[in-house]
Amino acid sequence: MDIDELQAEALAAVADAATERGLETLRVHYLGRRGRITQELKGLGRLAPAERPTAGARINAAKGALVAAIDARAAALAQGQLAESLAAEAVDVTLPGRRQSGGSLHPVTQTLRRIEAIFVGAGYEVVTGPEVEDDYHNFEALNLPPHHPARAMWDTFYLEGGLLLRTHTSPVQARVMERSAPPIRIICPGRVYRRDSDLTHTPMFHQVEGLVVDEGIGFADLKGVVIGFVHRFYDREVPVRFRPSYFPFTEPSAEVDAQCVHCEGVGCRVCGDTGWLEVMGCGMVHPNVLSMSGIDAGRYTGFAFGFGADRLASLYYEVGDLRLFFDNDVRFLAQFG
Repeated sequence: MDIDELQAEALAAVADAATERGLETLRVHYLGRRGRITQELKGLGRLAPAERPTAGARINAAKGALVAAIDARAAALAQGQLAESLAAEAVDVTLPGRRQSGGSLHPVTQTLRRIEAIFVGAGYEVVTGPEVEDDYHNFEALNLPPHHPARAMWDTFYLEGGLLLRTHTSPVQARVMERSAPPIRIICPGRVYRRDSDLTHTPMFHQVEGLVVDEGIGFADLKGVVIGFVHRFYDREVPVRFRPSYFPFTEPSAEVDAQCVHCEGVGCRVCGDTGWLEVMGCGMVHPNVLSMSGIDAGRYTGFAFGFGADRLASLYYEVGDLRLFFDNDVRFLAQFG
């Protein structure tokens, strides 16, 4: 093919190139090591010596024109692609701004405040205490002397110097009884720590314990308070049952179950098909606990109860995995605004 015809063909192909990738294919086809114009240059040796200068000049001119056309087309394609990108990413500055959604209290905090409001309305005082406790107040003052087998019920985080992370908020009750004379009517909310983590347990969780000490306090008073609290918390008369149990610091002791709020007692995965959910433990304060706190156990009696606020929050909001409360997923927490 004549070099002029080859040049015209190449320039027409470059002008029609629609993409940068297609343009690169044309460059290789005409100017690559095995390209058609490159082959023309390599074929100059077959010409007569007198013809070589003129033929070489024509081929180089065609090559130069093609290089310039390719560069110009590449620039035009890049400019077109930039224009398309700008058009696609354009922002209409006249549109109204996106307003930030309002924050809210954590669902566990909301649950704690709900619990506190119920008991404060019934005349209870809210008391808090240290989360780093000593062995005496966490165990011994609650009728759990050293080597007592019931200590195995708690997977305790021990610290140096005989200290530990409290396993329940009961030490606050012991401290209040040591410094206060009856009548006592308190609840003790706060964080507690145990070496446990699964769908229904976390290493740190929130507990609320209650204590009433006065003359003439009996188990009937305890039942009335517990049943009344469950009904107030769920805003309806949920069936409640008491089962005999054992706690070192109460005697007699009981576990309290409420009818499953998910299945209304029919049986489901949440309640293990029993129709009941355990909500708290309770009992009459052991005389030894009263005596060790300096309270006359012959004159005064009392009751105590305790429950996990995180568990009540999961039941109230129908959340199946306690760990969701602490994953800090904004999408999950935003549901409780």
